[in-house]
Amino acid sequence: MRAWSSMIIMRSSVPRPRTELAMKFAVIQFPGSNCDQDCVAAINGLDGLRAEYVWHKETSLDYFDAIVLPGGFAYGDYLRCGAIARFSPIMTAVVSDARAGKLVLGTCNGFQILCEAGLLPGALVRNRSLHFVCDTVTTRVEVDDSPFTHGCPKGTLFRLPIAHGEGCFFADAATLRELNANHQVILRYADSNGYVVTEANPNGSIENIAGICNRQGNVFGLMPHPDRASDARLGSVDGAKIFKSMVETITANRATRGGVSILPIPQKDRLPADATAPVA
Repeated sequence: MRAWSSMIIMRSSVPRPRTELAMKFAVIQFPGSNCDQDCVAAINGLDGLRAEYVWHKETSLDYFDAIVLPGGFAYGDYLRCGAIARFSPIMTAVVSDARAGKLVLGTCNGFQILCEAGLLPGALVRNRSLHFVCDTVTTRVEVDDSPFTHGCPKGTLFRLPIAHGEGCFFADAATLRELNANHQVILRYADSNGYVVTEANPNGSIENIAGICNRQGNVFGLMPHPDRASDARLGSVDGAKIFKSMVETITANRATRGGVSILPIPQKDRLPADATAPVA
């Protein structure tokens, strides 16, 4: 049984200022984020969900069931994509909550930030072409029982937009072996027939990797934008499947724990939130 199949959800003694049936997603806003509105719109378009913006200088995410780090150019991508954003005050809460089991999704720049913060292994570097790539690509589901791919059999194809200059995923040989052995590669770039081929790789990512999760399975980063593929008017609703899977995961956890949501967890019960310590 994989690690995420038995995720432990902790009960909180802190009063919740909302009904237990409501699900709230935090969409983090960094200086330079530009897909935060897309994420909020996509999430709010799903029944039973409510997304709220959380400014990067906030220090708590206690009353949210899930966290989304959106795409964009946080801090102008100075130094390196995500290298400055990882030190934003809110990242202490992101790291702490991720360790506690809360679902965390990072899209595009959000994926880069998660890697810089040590929540995911590997790194995102310049595209193989050295050019910014804006296109719609096909990705193939590699893991069908993750918190982000419920109801999506292995081999399911997602049509998702991409827009990035530093989306080439790289990891050393040892890390790559671990990712594959632990079923952490959630999505790979594929052609329209589902074959993982070089021609389908838009940025040179090693082994056509489009998205990975951490060892525990609750943190997922991908370069494509599910938020931009959650409305039929945009040409694809495949991205909504990822958000809906998160809802199913949270709902299942609530049922297991008698209707109690994933967080908040009292501060005294939390692990030290040293953003430099990887949990991948």
